[in-house]
Parts: sequence; structure tokens; C-alpha cells
Amino acid sequence: MKKIFRIVLVALFAIAVVAGFVYLYNKSNQKDVVYETKNAEVGNIIKKTVATGNVVPRKEIEIKPQVSGIIEELYVEAGDVVKNGDLLARVRIIPDMVVLNNAENRLSVAQLRYEDSKLAYERQKKVFEQGVIAEADYQKYRTEFYQAQEEVSAAESNLQLIKEGASKKTGNATNTLIRSTIDGMVLDVPVEVGTRVIEANTFNAGTTIANVAYMGEMIFKGKVDESEVGKIKTGMNLMLSIGAIDGANFNALLEYISPKGKEENGAIQFEIKAAVTLDENHFIRANYSANADIVLDRRDSVLVIPEGLVRFEDNGKKAYVEVETTPQEFQRRDVELGLSDGIKVEVLNGVTMEDKIKVPQS
Repeated sequence: MKKIFRIVLVALFAIAVVAGFVYLYNKSNQKDVVYETKNAEVGNIIKKTVATGNVVPRKEIEIKPQVSGIIEELYVEAGDVVKNGDLLARVRIIPDMVVLNNAENRLSVAQLRYEDSKLAYERQKKVFEQGVIAEADYQKYRTEFYQAQEEVSAAESNLQLIKEGASKKTGNATNTLIRSTIDGMVLDVPVEVGTRVIEANTFNAGTTIANVAYMGEMIFKGKVDESEVGKIKTGMNLMLSIGAIDGANFNALLEYISPKGKEENGAIQFEIKAAVTLDENHFIRANYSANADIVLDRRDSVLVIPEGLVRFEDNGKKAYVEVETTPQEFQRRDVELGLSDGIKVEVLNGVTMEDKIKVPQS
């Protein structure tokens, strides 16, 4: 038993000796940690927020008919450039049967009165020419005849207007011809020949014949989160990047911030509008999606360092970096920071461009 105990004891001692030699050997071959350093440099700090939205024409209108009926002809299609007063479409009137019947009855009654007053007028005219009645009595019959004649003419014009949308008296003026009310481009024609359309009235917005917009003046309409809206103000410059136009940026001037926010997906969003400076080399189509970089603050030609070099303590109230004093020997140095864009931070005091700042290992 004692012999076995000695053997075990000797084996444990031998293992301990070997483990000690292995540890010392590994420690002697272990390489020292070499920390990378970086220098501060002069650069620009730009703090910005991003608003998403669309680029739309400032002036876009819907052309609606003045009468109800059926589209008889279309003279334009999407993409056409039109002038104020250019013909867009023609509407064939389908008159209301009650209104049409009343107009026909009015014309019949007017014709009966006309025939009656005509007979009386011709009879009294002969008597007047014979000197039997005074001119004042004759004048009354003549006036009634002329009034009946005008009433027939008015009833005929009214009936023609109901049937055709125009009359002889109005000449070329007709409400069956739909014309553009502005100079611009036709963005959409949502109707086809044969489509029934309704006029705009008190109870109905009417059928849209065409959407016309002036493409020479575009605006960006986007939304900003409530956490950022307090940092922006009208007159700020925006930089637009449009997804459909690669490699091109457009300047815009912020001109409107909504006074009321709307809840979207659990967050309050505020609408903004900005006037876009157009580029002659690019044609911007209506409703292009775009992102707007809004510059909240900036510092140009200031001393900056990567924000990852800075360490914080006391709940972020104090900031410091480690500066190399001798090769791979570092000393703590407190720094005063300025504006940060999340990647680089402005250094107001504490280090210079000659200082080598330790890069912390992750």
C-alpha cells in the first residue's frame, strides 16, 4: 500500500514539474500587446437628420367637366405639354329626361304665344294703318309680339343647350369642350373614350378628366420625426438624393414645417416642404421618392478625432483619451469635446495634432 502511495506521489510531482515548465515556456514566448495609435486631424463635422418623402409639382390641378355626359373624344395623353386653353377632351351630353321635357314644353308654349301675338299684331297693324286706332294701342300689340318672338328664341336656345351644350347665340363657346386651365404637362388621363363623367357640383367633386401640372417648379414633401423637428427651421438648406437618379444631388430650401404632427406607426411625424432647385441636365418626374439631408449644425476646419477613441466616466460627464508618452506607454488626458456626427467628434481642448492617441482594443 505504501509503495502505491509513493508511486502516485512521485507521478503527481512529475506532472507538476512538467506543467510548470510548460507555463514558463509559454510565458516566455508570449508576445507583448502593441497598441495602435491615431493622431487628431483637421476636418469638417456635419450633424444632420434625414427626411424621406417625394418630389412633386408645386402646382398640380385636376381638370373636371362642367357638364355630365360621356367622353366623346380625347385629344391628349399623359406626357403631353399643353398651354392654358388647349383642348383636352369633348363630352357628349346625355340630357336629363325631366329637364329635357320641361324645356320642350316651354318651347311649345312660347310658340303658341308667338303665333297668337303675331295674329293680333298683324290685325292691329292693318287697323292702325287705316287710322282707326291710336298709336298707343297699336304699340301695345307690337311689344307683345316682339316679346313672344324673344321668348321663342330663348326657349330654343335653352333646349339646344340642354341637348348639345351650346346654342347659336353662344357661338363657339360651349361647356362640352374641356380645356386646360394652366400651362404644364399632362400627368395622367384617368378616363377613356366612352367613360361617363359627372360635373363638379355642390354634392359631388366631379370626375377628373386629366391631371395637369407645371413641371418647372417642384417641391419636396417629406416627414420629420418629432425628436428632430425642434432642431430645424424654415430657410435651412437641404440636400436631396433621388433614388431614380443615381449620382446626382439637388439643393432645396426648407420653406414649410407643419404646426401639427400625425401619428404613423407609433411615432409622431411632421410634414415639411422645400423648394427644389432644378438641374437642366435631369428631368424630375412627379412623385419621385427622395431623401433629404437636413444640416442641423456644422463645424468647418476644426480639430477632430474618431469618436471611438474617447472614453467616458461619471455618467458621460467627463471625457478622456490615452496619449502615448513613450513607446507603448500611455497617459490619461482629459479632453473637452464639441460637435459630433456619431463618427467623428470635435476636440476643443486637451490634445493636439502631434499627440498619438491610443486606439482601444475591442
